[in-house]
Amino acid sequence: MKWDLTYHFKNDQDFEKAFEETVSIIDKLASFKGKLGNEKDFKAYFDLQKQFEETGLRVYQFASLSSDLNKKDSEKAARLQKVQLAFAKLQQAVSFEEPELISIGQEKVMKFIEDNNELHEYRFAMEKLFRRQEHILDDQSEALIANYSQLASAGKSLYSSLTVADIEGTDIMLDNGDMVTITNSNYRAYIQKSNSPEERKDIFESVFDYYAAHKNTYANIYKTVLDADYARMKNRKYASSLESYLFNNNIPTDVYLTLTKVARENTKAVKKYLKLRKEYLKLEKHHTYDRFLELAKSDKEYEFEEAKTLFFNSIKDFPQDFQDKAHEVLRDGFVDVLEQPGKRTGAYSSSMPNMHPFILLNYDKTLSNVFTVAHEAGHSMHSMYAAESQPTSLQNYTIFVAEIASTFNEHNLLDYIIKESKASKNEKIALLQRAIDDIMGTFYRQTLFAIYELEAHKLIETDQPITADKLSQIMIDLYQEFYDIDIKEESVKEFVWAYIPHLFYTPFYVYQYATSFAASLKIYENVKNKEKDAFEKYIGLLKSGGSDYPVKQALEAGVDLTKEDSFKAVVNRLEELVDELEVVLKS
Repeated sequence: MKWDLTYHFKNDQDFEKAFEETVSIIDKLASFKGKLGNEKDFKAYFDLQKQFEETGLRVYQFASLSSDLNKKDSEKAARLQKVQLAFAKLQQAVSFEEPELISIGQEKVMKFIEDNNELHEYRFAMEKLFRRQEHILDDQSEALIANYSQLASAGKSLYSSLTVADIEGTDIMLDNGDMVTITNSNYRAYIQKSNSPEERKDIFESVFDYYAAHKNTYANIYKTVLDADYARMKNRKYASSLESYLFNNNIPTDVYLTLTKVARENTKAVKKYLKLRKEYLKLEKHHTYDRFLELAKSDKEYEFEEAKTLFFNSIKDFPQDFQDKAHEVLRDGFVDVLEQPGKRTGAYSSSMPNMHPFILLNYDKTLSNVFTVAHEAGHSMHSMYAAESQPTSLQNYTIFVAEIASTFNEHNLLDYIIKESKASKNEKIALLQRAIDDIMGTFYRQTLFAIYELEAHKLIETDQPITADKLSQIMIDLYQEFYDIDIKEESVKEFVWAYIPHLFYTPFYVYQYATSFAASLKIYENVKNKEKDAFEKYIGLLKSGGSDYPVKQALEAGVDLTKEDSFKAVVNRLEELVDELEVVLKS
């Protein structure tokens, strides 16, 4: 149940040899500056990029994976840092590429591609580059913008300093007399274990008091983020900040706006679920932080082999090739299963072009981790399908579609365990809560934050002042609209906008959690309902890798993300699950 990293290199000497070759390739790539207008050099440059992907990405993955196994190992940390520095040098070495290709012109570049069969895989990348051409400025303007790049990202750095570097845990006394230090990382677990409304309130406020105390600083930091986005929008001639973030992957703003419209108009099941929770947990009032309370507890443990068996059984009616890939990605040597001292926390699937995916787990025998196995297997299977069907440069898929394969497996596993396994009442309640909370958190909560971002950017785009009160009012209104909860009664919850790092680090990002979830659920429903060619279309999406724009990939798999029906599949699923939970709770 451990990784076998000799898959990459048999020994340290082999690694060092590959690393030296990687550095050499980077130096050679830099030497092509000013030469790409010559067809022979153009071809040689991209041939060299393929060599880098073969060698450099293997070097990087090996260093990264081996470091993640033991973050306390200084030698492995130093090796990873050495590789990261080389990759930073790569970015500098090829920074000339896009401006030079644009100066050569689309017609000439595309002719080079067409005249060389081995370069056909770069056609899509060049199409994307020249599609962005209207938003790329002249050399002098681009240089000027580049000079201000550090300043434009200052908001992220300031947020990190205030929220990570300067923040400290708060000591509070629990009802049992224990003194504990509450942090952003552990407060949910303490709330989940608490049987006291006052204690839960104290735990929650011990975290959010910090954001309330620094509300004006956070508002000013967020204003720098909004200012930078607004300047980028104007300089690059986009119609809105939203368009500036969606344009590169050719995602219509209609996708974003349709998502928010459907979520806002379909909150009935959300409010019914919160009402059920309030009644079943015998709460006087259901606060936002009470969402961490479990409706039922199960002490059942699942060994890793049992988790795999449940997953494999859940897909037994799917085609053999799909089952074979599921077994392959969970094969010994490619999954590191158990928690170990120094090992990176959490779970992930690591994939590089033309290489077998690796899965990291910190398996703890809980039902949640059973789903994590299926989730990460989905990512790895996606990568295997892409590697089988696409050339090297087109295997990596976008974030927009990345969660489709992983959550497809989860939808299917949930149905299997509920319907076909002998789950007890408590286990069924736990399963249903997990599925409902996934929709609440991934679809509704992330869409709420997506609407907040849209409203905040509209303030800056219409020359409105950005203050803590204005940002909080957006959240107050949205929580009332989505949940029928007045967060002013929780005193510090209104500053949740300062708590969410994605809003500061990666604007207009969180909506993709909701779109991926909606796409995977619609695809899953099509498969489950045995619609014609539904599964084949789904596999087609997995095989397409990064060979097309993500909205088109989803469309060809049977999901039109510009249409309301695609998002209403999530609404329907939530309604079904909440109704089923109501029956089980009353049984």
